[in-house]
Amino acid sequence: MYYTVKYSGTFGFIKPWTAVRDAGGGETYSQQFLTPSIIEGMRQKLEVSEIVRHKLTYLGINLQQEVIQAKAWEKKNKIYTKNRSILKRGVMLYPTLYLAFSNIEDAEKSYKQHICLCRNEDVLLPVEIKTWTEEEFNQIAGYELRFEENEKAFMVGYNRFNKSEQMFGWLEITGNPIQNPVYE
Repeated sequence: MYYTVKYSGTFGFIKPWTAVRDAGGGETYSQQFLTPSIIEGMRQKLEVSEIVRHKLTYLGINLQQEVIQAKAWEKKNKIYTKNRSILKRGVMLYPTLYLAFSNIEDAEKSYKQHICLCRNEDVLLPVEIKTWTEEEFNQIAGYELRFEENEKAFMVGYNRFNKSEQMFGWLEITGNPIQNPVYE
Protein backbone atom coordinates (compact mmCIF):
# COMPACT_ATOMS: atom_id res chain seq x y z
CA MET A 1 0.00 0.00 0.00
CA TYR A 2 1.09 3.55 -0.75
CA TYR A 3 -0.15 6.49 1.29
CA THR A 4 -0.06 9.31 -1.23
CA VAL A 5 -0.19 13.06 -0.80
CA LYS A 6 -1.27 15.04 -3.84
CA TYR A 7 0.27 18.53 -4.12
CA SER A 8 -0.71 21.22 -6.60
CA GLY A 9 0.43 24.73 -7.49
CA THR A 10 0.22 27.37 -10.20
CA PHE A 11 3.73 27.06 -11.66
CA GLY A 12 7.05 25.31 -11.22
CA PHE A 13 10.54 25.19 -12.66
CA ILE A 14 13.08 22.40 -12.15
CA LYS A 15 16.43 23.59 -13.44
CA PRO A 16 18.15 20.88 -15.49
CA TRP A 17 21.74 20.18 -14.48
CA THR A 18 22.68 20.78 -18.13
CA ALA A 19 20.97 24.22 -18.20
CA VAL A 20 24.21 26.22 -18.47
CA ARG A 21 25.38 24.12 -21.42
CA ASP A 22 21.99 23.90 -23.11
CA ALA A 23 20.91 27.53 -22.78
CA GLY A 24 23.31 28.95 -25.37
CA GLY A 25 20.42 30.87 -26.92
CA GLY A 26 19.24 32.12 -23.53
CA GLU A 27 16.38 29.62 -23.23
CA THR A 28 16.03 26.73 -20.81
CA TYR A 29 12.99 24.57 -20.15
CA SER A 30 11.92 22.99 -16.90
CA GLN A 31 13.05 19.45 -16.34
CA GLN A 32 10.01 17.16 -16.23
CA PHE A 33 11.21 14.81 -13.52
CA LEU A 34 12.62 14.91 -10.00
CA THR A 35 16.16 13.68 -9.38
CA PRO A 36 17.23 11.63 -6.34
CA SER A 37 18.73 14.72 -4.66
CA ILE A 38 15.50 16.72 -5.17
CA ILE A 39 13.48 13.91 -3.58
CA GLU A 40 16.01 13.73 -0.73
CA GLY A 41 15.71 17.49 -0.20
CA MET A 42 11.92 17.14 0.00
CA ARG A 43 12.26 14.21 2.41
CA GLN A 44 14.46 16.31 4.69
CA LYS A 45 12.15 19.33 4.50
CA LEU A 46 9.09 17.20 5.30
CA GLU A 47 11.04 15.33 8.04
CA VAL A 48 9.72 11.93 6.94
CA SER A 49 11.45 8.55 6.86
CA GLU A 50 11.21 7.92 3.10
CA ILE A 51 9.49 9.03 -0.11
CA VAL A 52 8.86 5.73 -1.86
CA ARG A 53 7.60 6.95 -5.26
CA HIS A 54 6.47 10.11 -7.02
CA LYS A 55 4.61 11.24 -10.15
CA LEU A 56 4.72 14.71 -11.74
CA THR A 57 2.28 16.12 -14.27
CA TYR A 58 1.39 19.61 -15.51
CA LEU A 59 -0.97 21.51 -17.81
CA GLY A 60 1.59 23.07 -20.16
CA ILE A 61 4.79 25.09 -20.40
CA ASN A 62 4.96 28.88 -20.56
CA LEU A 63 8.08 30.71 -21.71
CA GLN A 64 8.82 33.51 -19.22
CA GLN A 65 11.49 36.15 -19.59
CA GLU A 66 13.66 37.20 -16.64
CA VAL A 67 16.46 39.69 -16.15
CA ILE A 68 19.33 38.10 -14.22
CA GLN A 69 22.50 39.60 -12.74
CA ALA A 70 25.97 38.15 -12.75
CA LYS A 71 27.43 37.28 -9.33
CA ALA A 72 30.69 39.13 -9.99
CA TRP A 73 31.16 42.88 -9.80
CA GLU A 74 32.79 44.64 -12.72
CA LYS A 75 34.62 47.97 -12.49
CA LYS A 76 33.92 50.50 -15.25
CA ASN A 77 35.25 54.05 -14.92
CA LYS A 78 35.57 53.81 -11.12
CA ILE A 79 32.00 52.47 -10.83
CA TYR A 80 31.23 48.92 -9.80
CA THR A 81 28.33 47.25 -11.60
CA LYS A 82 26.95 43.80 -12.20
CA ASN A 83 26.31 42.68 -15.73
CA ARG A 84 22.72 41.81 -16.60
CA SER A 85 21.32 39.45 -19.17
CA ILE A 86 17.94 38.17 -20.24
CA LEU A 87 16.99 34.54 -19.76
CA LYS A 88 13.88 32.80 -21.03
CA ARG A 89 12.59 29.97 -18.86
CA GLY A 90 10.05 27.34 -19.88
CA VAL A 91 8.01 27.09 -16.68
CA MET A 92 5.49 24.31 -15.94
CA LEU A 93 1.93 25.55 -15.50
CA TYR A 94 -0.26 23.98 -12.81
CA PRO A 95 2.10 21.17 -11.78
CA THR A 96 0.64 18.33 -9.74
CA LEU A 97 2.95 16.11 -7.73
CA TYR A 98 2.04 12.85 -6.02
CA LEU A 99 4.40 11.73 -3.25
CA ALA A 100 3.97 8.14 -2.06
CA PHE A 101 4.90 6.99 1.44
CA SER A 102 5.00 3.53 2.98
CA ASN A 103 3.22 4.61 6.18
CA ILE A 104 0.25 6.82 7.03
CA GLU A 105 2.21 8.83 9.64
CA ASP A 106 4.61 10.21 7.00
CA ALA A 107 1.69 11.00 4.67
CA GLU A 108 -0.24 12.83 7.42
CA LYS A 109 2.87 14.78 8.44
CA SER A 110 3.49 15.75 4.80
CA TYR A 111 -0.13 16.75 4.27
CA LYS A 112 0.31 19.52 6.85
CA GLN A 113 3.17 21.15 4.91
CA HIS A 114 3.84 22.85 1.60
CA ILE A 115 6.74 21.86 -0.65
CA CYS A 116 8.73 23.54 -3.42
CA LEU A 117 9.85 21.77 -6.60
CA CYS A 118 13.24 23.52 -6.59
CA ARG A 119 12.87 27.28 -6.20
CA ASN A 120 11.27 28.88 -3.15
CA GLU A 121 8.66 30.58 -5.32
CA ASP A 122 7.46 27.24 -6.76
CA VAL A 123 5.11 26.47 -3.87
CA LEU A 124 2.89 23.38 -4.06
CA LEU A 125 0.16 22.94 -1.47
CA PRO A 126 -1.31 19.64 -0.25
CA VAL A 127 -4.67 18.77 -1.78
CA GLU A 128 -5.51 15.30 -0.47
CA ILE A 129 -4.24 12.06 1.05
CA LYS A 130 -5.22 8.86 -0.70
CA THR A 131 -4.34 5.20 -0.27
CA TRP A 132 -3.34 3.35 -3.43
CA THR A 133 -2.12 -0.12 -4.22
CA GLU A 134 1.13 -0.24 -6.20
CA GLU A 135 -0.87 -1.20 -9.32
CA GLU A 136 -3.21 1.78 -8.87
CA PHE A 137 -0.29 4.17 -8.32
CA ASN A 138 1.37 2.84 -11.47
CA GLN A 139 -1.70 3.99 -13.46
CA ILE A 140 -1.51 7.65 -12.37
CA ALA A 141 -0.57 9.80 -15.38
CA GLY A 142 2.80 11.45 -14.91
CA TYR A 143 6.55 11.48 -15.19
CA GLU A 144 8.59 9.49 -12.71
CA LEU A 145 12.32 9.08 -12.69
CA ARG A 146 12.96 5.57 -11.41
CA PHE A 147 16.20 5.62 -9.42
CA GLU A 148 17.72 2.49 -10.91
CA GLU A 149 20.71 1.84 -13.13
CA ASN A 150 19.78 -0.41 -16.04
CA GLU A 151 19.90 -0.39 -19.85
CA LYS A 152 17.32 2.45 -19.94
CA ALA A 153 19.15 4.65 -17.39
CA PHE A 154 20.84 7.96 -18.15
CA MET A 155 22.81 10.44 -16.05
CA VAL A 156 20.60 13.07 -14.40
CA GLY A 157 23.16 15.13 -12.49
CA TYR A 158 25.27 15.10 -9.35
CA ASN A 159 23.89 14.33 -5.88
CA ARG A 160 24.45 17.33 -3.62
CA PHE A 161 23.66 15.18 -0.56
CA ASN A 162 26.22 12.46 -1.33
CA LYS A 163 29.63 13.94 -2.22
CA SER A 164 28.43 15.00 -5.69
CA GLU A 165 28.27 11.41 -6.94
CA GLN A 166 26.68 10.91 -10.33
CA MET A 167 22.94 10.16 -10.29
CA PHE A 168 21.25 7.84 -12.78
CA GLY A 169 17.69 6.85 -13.48
CA TRP A 170 15.24 5.98 -16.20
CA LEU A 171 12.15 7.95 -17.07
CA GLU A 172 8.80 6.22 -16.80
CA ILE A 173 5.97 8.08 -18.54
CA THR A 174 2.45 6.94 -17.72
CA GLY A 175 -0.61 8.08 -19.67
CA ASN A 176 -0.59 11.66 -20.92
CA PRO A 177 1.09 13.72 -18.17
CA ILE A 178 0.77 17.03 -20.02
CA GLN A 179 -3.02 16.99 -20.36
CA ASN A 180 -3.62 17.18 -16.62
CA PRO A 181 -6.77 19.09 -15.66
CA VAL A 182 -6.01 21.88 -13.17
CA TYR A 183 -8.53 20.59 -10.63
CA GLU A 184 -9.68 17.01 -10.75
